Amino acid sequence: MKMDNIVCRESYSSRSRPLRYLGRSDGSIEISSDRGGNRAFVSLAQMFRTVFLPQGYPESVSEDYLEYQIWDTIQAFCSSITGTLATQAMLKGVGVGDSTATAAAATITWLLKDGTGMCGRILFAWYQGSSLDCDAKRWRLFADILNDAAICIELVSPLFPKYFTAIACISGVCKSIVGVAGGATRAALTMHQARRENMADVSAKDGSQETLVNLAALLVGLVLTPMVAGNPTLTWSLFFLFTFLHLYSNYRAVTCVVMETLNQARLHIISQEYLSSVDGHIISPAAANAQEPVVWKLYRPLKVNLGAQFGQLVKSLPDMEKCLHSNRSQKFLAGLSRKTGSINVVLHRDCTADDVIKACFQAEVMQHAQKHAWTESRRSDPIGVKPVFYQEIRELLAKGSRMTPDDCWEAGQALQPDQRQPLPSIHR
Repeated sequence: MKMDNIVCRESYSSRSRPLRYLGRSDGSIEISSDRGGNRAFVSLAQMFRTVFLPQGYPESVSEDYLEYQIWDTIQAFCSSITGTLATQAMLKGVGVGDSTATAAAATITWLLKDGTGMCGRILFAWYQGSSLDCDAKRWRLFADILNDAAICIELVSPLFPKYFTAIACISGVCKSIVGVAGGATRAALTMHQARRENMADVSAKDGSQETLVNLAALLVGLVLTPMVAGNPTLTWSLFFLFTFLHLYSNYRAVTCVVMETLNQARLHIISQEYLSSVDGHIISPAAANAQEPVVWKLYRPLKVNLGAQFGQLVKSLPDMEKCLHSNRSQKFLAGLSRKTGSINVVLHRDCTADDVIKACFQAEVMQHAQKHAWTESRRSDPIGVKPVFYQEIRELLAKGSRMTPDDCWEAGQALQPDQRQPLPSIHR
């Protein structure tokens, strides 16, 4: 009897169930599935991947996707539980269960809370909107810390009935800021995770995962609510427990993300390592991300004002001549302001990504000089840049870096045409 021959094997992704096309002796083709283990379990796992994971997982997402989503799931669950505790406290504070409370007073309180929250959302988006995707990890953690603070404020609100409206408004502002910062940074992280132009799919599946987690937290909340009613000790114990888990899981989530694009913090880390090493060592994106601070802003001896106003750098015509001479014919001007302790970088309106790299690296050289206490009276050979450094930085930049906010100033007339000369020499 002639055996069936396998004419083709097919799989949807590396973790999908492969299909086999068998050539039969009668000339027909039969489709067979390679099933391993328990058939019901395999079908359930396949359904879970289809419903909750992006199409083509894991090839269609970044390598850190699974670890990040696990920690993000834990933090979402903890946040939902503490949110349930806060909701109970807010309802008590607004007058639920109090025979003297009126529906009109509760409505006014809620309207004031929502109104102040809307104002806070607008002001925060205006003040920090352009920097949220530059430092997505730090702002993501900030949003979750502020969310826990808002929940804590809501829990204490019933203890101060005379000031309940003011406390509710403060909580509303905090949660509005959380909504702006969390939503904007989530979009930046989704862009990082999507590797096949599938941002919509990654975002939609993230929403499905969060909905499932919130549903599970809702069921747990139904059990906890009768237990914590009238028991402040248990309420605060659960709050501190889940808040600790929430903050820890958020910290693990943002620190496991390996962004392959550049912002000023990661460029500073890479450049300083390159300038400090004897052999011009260039650290990997994973190493740079591991050193990137996610709680506090990166400390630098000199503040880099990338996209500065022309008037911040040049105060007189002699100053302008010095800047043009020291920067030669680049499409940017860079100078140190000793009064403000900052490096001001003016960008030409026609500057390219390469010009931004040069401007940022020149600022980092000045940072390095300040760190090692260089002075103008001591001189050495000019600092050179190896082609491999420039090439690797350009590749990272091409992936979609955000080293400068959108609202930077651009000079139009003062700078000379770019002649592709090397970086200005920095002497000591």
